[in-house]
Amino acid sequence: MSAMSLIDRECVRQLLNSRAPDATLVFVRGDCVVLPASEVDEAHKGLVIARRDELLAQLPDAAPTDQTLDALAHRLDNIVRDLGA
Repeated sequence: MSAMSLIDRECVRQLLNSRAPDATLVFVRGDCVVLPASEVDEAHKGLVIARRDELLAQLPDAAPTDQTLDALAHRLDNIVRDLGA
């Protein structure tokens, strides 16, 4: 049985759909939280997983499919694990 994902498709979707132009995905106490970059304080700087503009650069122009979101979530999940979450 695989370990539960820390980042899932919904986290990625929240980040991509955020109204904040500088939306950032931060991992806080076991949850993914989408914040404007300006609201990420010093304590959470090391927990930033991805910025929306970085993700958008990796996406095709078309609306992302669930498979695409899952693939991004998997990649981000690995980043979180590397951070020692």
